[in-house]
Amino acid sequence: MIITANEIKTKGISYISKLMKKYNEIFISVRGKKKFVILPIEEYERLKEAELEKAIREAEEDYKNSKFVVETAEEHFKRLGI
Repeated sequence: MIITANEIKTKGISYISKLMKKYNEIFISVRGKKKFVILPIEEYERLKEAELEKAIREAEEDYKNSKFVVETAEEHFKRLGI
């Protein structure tokens, strides 16, 4: 479902609540282009957890394949240009 930013402005949060009962996600368009998405909090949390699990798997794989660097914090910051 796509709604405009103007619809949110004129119809308010109750309009979004009504739409969320029917749709799993709502896209908000600004000047004709999708700009934002509204998801149920449970779906957002599921996606964030999946993202974290993927990062952990990648880190474990890097460790297993010796794709890491041992360095001091100072060396690390210098390497990053901080």
